[in-house]
Amino acid sequence: MMNITVIAESTPGPIAINCATFTGYKKAGFAGSLAATLGMIVPSFVVIFLISMFLDNFLELTVIANGFKGIKIAVGILILDAAIIMIRKMHKKILPRVIMVCAAVIMLCINIFAWNISSISLMLIAAVVSLTIFALNGAPDMKGGAKK
Repeated sequence: MMNITVIAESTPGPIAINCATFTGYKKAGFAGSLAATLGMIVPSFVVIFLISMFLDNFLELTVIANGFKGIKIAVGILILDAAIIMIRKMHKKILPRVIMVCAAVIMLCINIFAWNISSISLMLIAAVVSLTIFALNGAPDMKGGAKK
């Protein structure tokens, strides 16, 4: 089961892609998992590629532009909802909550103000902040409590 989980989770995306990867692997090994995964991804890619080729002015259409404005608002609400759920489930320690709130505010600002900031940059900044906090606080005790 561990191998199946690792293989299914090695591909990004929704459950359908993971299931295709798993099914392909069970039927024909690595080649089957590759073929099944590509079979799930390629059609969507082709459709989006064709739209981008033939509809150069796609975003200039008023209906489409307004639709994307609505999607932008919905994404902001989803980010806020996810942040609230995560904060409620977090331990009652102040530092993780502060980091979580800061991350949610940054993500909302990026979404609302359409700042052009790379996701990779955000992940690298988060890694540096996390490693710095880890280095300053020391490694936690793996036997149930924090290091004293």
